[in-house]
Amino acid sequence: MKRVVITGLGFITSIGNSRPEVLRSLKECRSGIELFSEFAGNDIPIKLAGTVKGFTFPTARFDDWTYPAGYQISRDQLRAMTPNALYAFCAMDQAIREAKLSPELVSHPRTGLLCASGGSMWLAYENLHTIVTQGVRRCPPMAVVNSIPGSLYINLVAGFKIKGGSLGCSSACSSSAHALGLAADMIRLHRQEMMFVVGAEDCNRFNILPFAGIRALSLQTDPAKAPCAFDVKRDGFVGTGGAAVLVVEELEHALRRGAPICAEVLGWGQASDGYNVVIPDPTGDGLRRAMEDALLDSKLQPGDIDYVNAHATSTIAGDISECQALRQIFHNSKRPWVSSTKSLTGHGLSLAGAMESAICCLALQEGFTPVSANITELDPACADIAIVTKPIPDAPRIALTNSSGFGGTNVCVAMKKWEGS
Repeated sequence: MKRVVITGLGFITSIGNSRPEVLRSLKECRSGIELFSEFAGNDIPIKLAGTVKGFTFPTARFDDWTYPAGYQISRDQLRAMTPNALYAFCAMDQAIREAKLSPELVSHPRTGLLCASGGSMWLAYENLHTIVTQGVRRCPPMAVVNSIPGSLYINLVAGFKIKGGSLGCSSACSSSAHALGLAADMIRLHRQEMMFVVGAEDCNRFNILPFAGIRALSLQTDPAKAPCAFDVKRDGFVGTGGAAVLVVEELEHALRRGAPICAEVLGWGQASDGYNVVIPDPTGDGLRRAMEDALLDSKLQPGDIDYVNAHATSTIAGDISECQALRQIFHNSKRPWVSSTKSLTGHGLSLAGAMESAICCLALQEGFTPVSANITELDPACADIAIVTKPIPDAPRIALTNSSGFGGTNVCVAMKKWEGS
């Protein structure tokens, strides 16, 4: 089958709105978590979020929105967007520039797009509220576009004139990891030569606070203490939004055009827990099988892995389940370094898989191992896992990135440092 490489990255995240900013934050362990103004009320026990800087959405009217300078977005494009689509548009612009893509290659029948988003619950609420309280005739013209999860790929396909295959993926917090795996398969099976993989979510109370209902969100009020995956004091995740974009390309196609190569996608695996709607299987069996399939697909042995970017959201049950899976995979081999970069970024939900795959690209290309921040007392149940609690000199060559979601959906993607062969 064809080999698959990543030739461009784009970031709009809590830890930076560009590759250099994100890289600096990761290397210096700078968190994007802060007290969130939307959670200021006394009736809201949740106080922290991984805020996205440089964007404002004071009302549902697109004319009131602001975003960083340097992006060319027409009024007609903006009026159909959601906040997550605007984040993604900016991140995709970055990825196109980094990959050195011409407009002809972006808008080409062999170039497709796979997106992941939960949609804008805020705009869906605003649009439905207008219909209910003011009548159908006051419904905004673009309500049907920006009220659905598919709004992300609808906007990007139209905005960038995508002509290849396009699809929106919806598998909870595994969504954009599924998108990356499916994009790799489409290239390996000769269906496309290039794919944009996009994960994006709104960053507001509508997308984050519903998780309070299942007690999944941290109640911590100090941004320096949460989230703290693998720590005995962890009490839930901190939500975030933003966008991450990866340009996924067939190797020979990339070499012919002299593209910069960030990393190679070796393979991926997926498996389901078959256990519970929300709670992960405490044995870690589903994630273990996803990791096994990723190793098999990539023709790797457990001992080949240098680093694992864990899903680890900082929930009590989730972290232990993942440690069980890691323990089963690596029990007869060297232990890879493990960290949760959500400890710096927050949990991006459908965005998480794409963002963390892009972070793995940076780690492989730039030669560093990301830290799992805020750990002061490692949970004894995680003590035999090689968790990175402070900067280390090791530079990974081969990495895995894990994603898990509601319903027990699990994805693992294997990536390798590009070494020119």
